[in-house]
Amino acid sequence: MNFHKPPSTYVRQLTLKVSDLTRSLRFYEEILGLNVVDRSSNRADLGIASDGKVLLALTQPTQTTPLQANTTGLYHFAILLPTREALAQMVIHLTNSGVRFGSSDHLVSEALYLSDPDGNGIEIYRDRPQEEWTWNSDQVKMTVDPLDFADLLSGVEPANEWSGMPAGSIIGHIHLHVADISESERFYRDGLHFDVMTRYGAQASFLATGGYHHHIGINTWQGVGASPPLQSSVGLLHFTLAFPDQSSRTQVLEDLEQIGASVMAQNGGFQTVDPAGNVIVLDIDREGR
Repeated sequence: MNFHKPPSTYVRQLTLKVSDLTRSLRFYEEILGLNVVDRSSNRADLGIASDGKVLLALTQPTQTTPLQANTTGLYHFAILLPTREALAQMVIHLTNSGVRFGSSDHLVSEALYLSDPDGNGIEIYRDRPQEEWTWNSDQVKMTVDPLDFADLLSGVEPANEWSGMPAGSIIGHIHLHVADISESERFYRDGLHFDVMTRYGAQASFLATGGYHHHIGINTWQGVGASPPLQSSVGLLHFTLAFPDQSSRTQVLEDLEQIGASVMAQNGGFQTVDPAGNVIVLDIDREGR
């Protein structure tokens, strides 16, 4: 099942504030293999040229400050690759490029972790087929195990050299630092209609629609009660949720107001802010995946 199209609600794209747009573009084009879809003096939209969809926007404000410790905001955003071989090719490319990266086997997925020049966290992963996931009642089993690189790389065809981010890659999920797990769970569950798929102790929760392992992760690893970052800080400006249709978004707008969350009209659409200060654009899936 494709968990990133209707009837699911999913993360479609995000916008990051960066301190040096030229430096960041070099990283996202040369290291991640994304293409510039549109560019102005202080902003660039990135995606995959053959797909024609924007996954990530970078904007350089007039003044920026570095990422701060012990604040809410982006932990990482995650690019979901279409195949396991694409992940193996990315391992080879990152290694050949001298880029330091981490890795993990989460049972539901295999993942690589790295950071952009401003310290924004990035995950690149591939999903295991849904029939291989393990469930404990309504909770999907996830863990943090070592990635088996030998097995992963054994499936690489030597003739298939890395040629950039492959067609069909999408934003798979976003993982956020929040100030309070219970408060944030309530916002995403009761306001935005996401289900809690699993919890990692009392410090992290993973939420999704449509039975996915997670479209949104939340954690308090920067500290319970952490404050939002400075407005000038590099990092997450906002991310976009795509709802399956107008009626589902309308219901969410009503439920957000019912739980006391702010809803703002913005550029012909709507935005809300989670309890930790993370800004969310509420859009509609107009094209499907």
